Amino acid sequence: MPKRLHLVSLGCTKNLVDSEVMLGKLSEYELIDVPEEADVIIVNTCGFIEAAKEESLSTVLELHQRRKEDSLLVMSGCLSERYREELAEQMPEIDIFTGVGDYEHIDELIRSRQSTFSPRVYLANEHSPRLITGSNYHAYIKIAEGCNQNCSFCAIPSFKGRLQSRTLDSIAEEVAALTHRGYYDFSFISQDSSSYGRDLGMKEGLMELMERIEMIPGVRSARILYLYPSTTSIALIDAIADSTIFQTYYDMPIQHIDDTMLRIMKRGFGELKTRELLERMRTKEGSFIRTSVIAGHPGESEESFRRLCDFLEEFGFDRINVFAYSHEEETTAYAMEPLPGEVVAERTAILGEIAARSREASLDRMVGRTCSLAIDGPSQEHEYLLSARPLLWAPEIDGEILVNDTGELKVEVGGLYRGRITERAGEYLLATLEEKL
Repeated sequence: MPKRLHLVSLGCTKNLVDSEVMLGKLSEYELIDVPEEADVIIVNTCGFIEAAKEESLSTVLELHQRRKEDSLLVMSGCLSERYREELAEQMPEIDIFTGVGDYEHIDELIRSRQSTFSPRVYLANEHSPRLITGSNYHAYIKIAEGCNQNCSFCAIPSFKGRLQSRTLDSIAEEVAALTHRGYYDFSFISQDSSSYGRDLGMKEGLMELMERIEMIPGVRSARILYLYPSTTSIALIDAIADSTIFQTYYDMPIQHIDDTMLRIMKRGFGELKTRELLERMRTKEGSFIRTSVIAGHPGESEESFRRLCDFLEEFGFDRINVFAYSHEEETTAYAMEPLPGEVVAERTAILGEIAARSREASLDRMVGRTCSLAIDGPSQEHEYLLSARPLLWAPEIDGEILVNDTGELKVEVGGLYRGRITERAGEYLLATLEEKL
């Protein structure tokens, strides 16, 4: 009888790729959803902001309470990397600690029951074993690790290091191999994707990557996540819009729009240039624009906050992620006087309301359109509805469309269909399938 494994991957999709590598290395284990029956439990943690740290710790402690006797509890990822000494001292519940450098050695760590922290940050390549989870047609492709930016609020460079890009050949080989397994839709990810290749001497590495991916048979759709304003060029924006494979999808976290705040945040880019990039994106036919902003960063005046609110209201983003400022050690903002917690909470709520209105307006703009819909399976909303995603949208973060009419079509999970958006029902769009693509 094979040993059984329960794995929880927290945080971002970059973490998910590393979790999938661990699953690939532990392929002899039976993957189960019930932690009480698992021989090994792994929690791949997130240590980005306070809320993520709390979620990671509570998840680990809950699983410790639920696990069976003689099972192994493994804590990996960003949180254990960032606080390795403190956690090892304060959490005797954990059997094995490992950080962000040993994902491909997880089988050895479990066999030896040893904690290890590699001096290098792990970056999967085309040879890394990997079990894709959550989809039979979409996969995330990590193109780089680390970050060269010095944002005041971000601790990632302190434990992920400087930018480390994969080669074009490595990425292309991985994508080609996945197409042979039936995957046709890809999301390219890293901490700062628009800087991809700069450490390898490429000025417009993403454009070169796009050209390589467009040459691979079997790739029907792709998108790029996490563009950084100061490393995103007009040429890149145009190349994305002109591509026949890459969706006209722009995910560029601006964090703020007020010049004073952008300087405090060490974003390296002012309002004028940020607006120029966003306006260029908005001119592209069928574009989808997602951003992220931080509420309540130290130094944010009422006037600066109002300027951010006004900008978000008038621009018309399709999606807005709102984060409450988190006072993190190993960041330059940590030396600044934080705003009162109630002010941060109030501003976060106000921005959240703006984000909700922006999303509703974006959904309304889609009513009446036809689009390519990938079928993800039965919807959790109702047993007679199917969950689908327009290829324009990114998986998981942009939502789902509910299919309530399939006509005479034989529908397959993972299949691609042309659908027509018929109406908005609350927070969801409803669609009718018209033909298989």
